[in-house]
Amino acid sequence: MVAVTGMGVVTSLGQGREDNWKALIGGRSGIHPITRFPTEHLATTIAGTVDFLPSSNDGASALTFELADLAAAEAVAQANVTAGDFAGPLFLAAPPVELDWRHRLSLYAGAREHNGAMSLIEAARTAHALQLFGESQFATIADRLAERYGTRGLPITLSTACASGATAIQLGMEAIRRGECDRALAIGADGSATAEALIRFSLLSALTTQNDVPEKASRPFSKDRSGFVLAEGAGALVLESLESALARGAEILGIMRGCGEKSDDFHRTRSKPDGSPAIAAVRAALSDAGMAEDAIEYINAHGTSTPENDKMEHLSLSTVFGERIRDVPVSSNKSMIGHTLSAAGAVEAVFSLMTMREGVLPPTINYDTPDPAIELDVVPNVMREAQVSSVLSNSFGFGGQNTCLVMAREPV
Repeated sequence: MVAVTGMGVVTSLGQGREDNWKALIGGRSGIHPITRFPTEHLATTIAGTVDFLPSSNDGASALTFELADLAAAEAVAQANVTAGDFAGPLFLAAPPVELDWRHRLSLYAGAREHNGAMSLIEAARTAHALQLFGESQFATIADRLAERYGTRGLPITLSTACASGATAIQLGMEAIRRGECDRALAIGADGSATAEALIRFSLLSALTTQNDVPEKASRPFSKDRSGFVLAEGAGALVLESLESALARGAEILGIMRGCGEKSDDFHRTRSKPDGSPAIAAVRAALSDAGMAEDAIEYINAHGTSTPENDKMEHLSLSTVFGERIRDVPVSSNKSMIGHTLSAAGAVEAVFSLMTMREGVLPPTINYDTPDPAIELDVVPNVMREAQVSSVLSNSFGFGGQNTCLVMAREPV
C-alpha cells in the first residue's frame, strides 16, 4: 500500500499549503489580467500566473524549476526526509520545453550579422549559446531537482498533456508497488503561461475570452462556460510504502489506493463523443483500488470550463456512477486556480488529500447559471463541511491521455 507523507503546492492563490487552502475554501480566485508581456493583440488577456515568484519574468524553464523546487521543498520537509538524501526516484511532470525568448534574443545578439542564418549557426556554437541550450533541454529541470534533493537513479521527466501531474504520481506508486524503492518524489510543475501558449490554445478555441472580470471567467459546468483559463503552478507528493512510513514514525497524510489510465485515439484535442476512454480510466482506477463505485464520496473533477470537456466528464461520471452521481459532490478547483496544464493532476491530488484531512469540500465558484444538461452537485460557490474518506481525482488531457487517481484518508 502506498502512503503520502509529504505535500507541497504553489498556485496563483499563493505559495504553500496553508495559503492555498485558505483561499481555496474561501472561494477566492487567483485569475487576473496578464502584466508579464504585452497582450494588445491577444484574444485572451487573463491568466492564473504566479507573478509573486522571483523567476516569473525569467522564462518558462526558470519558472517551472522554481515552482517544482518550492513544492518539492515543502513536501520533503513535511515528510521529515533528510534534505539532499531523499533515497528514492524522482518523477517530474513538466511542459514541453523550447528556447525561452530571453535565450532566443541572447542568441540573436551574439550573431555578427542579424540577417543571416549562418551567423546564427556560428553564434550557437559558442560556449554561451551552448549554456542557453543546456538550460532549455527537456530533462534539465529534473536533473537539477535530483541533485538538490538527492533522489536516486535517473530522474524521469514526462509530458502527457493535462494528465501529466497525475501520471507522475502513478509512476511513483507503481515503482513502490513493484518493490523498486521505499519512497518516491512525484512532482507536477508548469510555468509556461507565455504569449505563444495563449496564441496556440486560442487557435484551438480552447481559451475563454471573457476578460472583463477575470475572477469570473472560469465557470466549470455552468451553462455559460466558454473555455479554460491558462495558469501556472506546482504540486508535489512524497509517496512511501506504508510499511516504510510506519517504521520510521512518519505521519500518514493519506493513501493512494488506485490509478487508472486509458488512451483516446479519437482526435488530437477533442474527446471521443461517447466518453468511453474517460469511462474506462475511471473504472480502471476503481478496479486498481479494489473499490466499488459507491465507495467514492467526493470527486475532484477535471472541470476545465470548456463546453466539450465538462459535457464529456459528466457523461463519463454518470455512466460509471449511474443515478447516484447526482448525490456525490463533484467540484472543480480550476474555477479558482485556472488550468495549470502539466501541473494540474499533482496540484489537484494535493487538494484532494487536504479535502479529506480538513473535512471541507472546496467549492466550484462562478456557478450562477446551471447547465440543465449537466446534473451534478458541484458544491456551488460556497465551501461545504463534510467528512469524506475517499476521493476520485480526474485528469483528462489533450492527445487522448486520461489518468484517474483514487485516494483514501486512512489505510483499509
